[in-house]
Amino acid sequence: MPPRTQRPVFLDLRHIHLPLPGVVSILHRLSGLILLLVIPIGIGLFAYALVGEAEFMAAAALFSHPATKLVRLVLIWACVHHLIAGVRYLALDFGWGITRPMARYTAAATLIVSVIFTLLLGSLLL
Repeated sequence: MPPRTQRPVFLDLRHIHLPLPGVVSILHRLSGLILLLVIPIGIGLFAYALVGEAEFMAAAALFSHPATKLVRLVLIWACVHHLIAGVRYLALDFGWGITRPMARYTAAATLIVSVIFTLLLGSLLL
């Protein structure tokens, strides 16, 4: 009988504590997924607005609805975070900041800067 290898028994993702760079990685993927899913919706809404004046007014009314402010704020965050985290990953690919303390620092900076830029852009655009 072959020797039995030790494997993790408990893999509940709610109880696994990721390091900060891991959280930034997951948020980068999530923001990319959000942006990918919004593209067809945006194209469809744009095409609908081009049909005629009544459709344009309906699309404009949709954008002026208060509930869409939260959606637009999430989209602003997704764009900002994806850009900043992408630049961080590009720097890591070049070998800049790959030490553990620097990776933690840049991960924290990515989160902080993305939230600050989201609030600034949100206050200007909304």
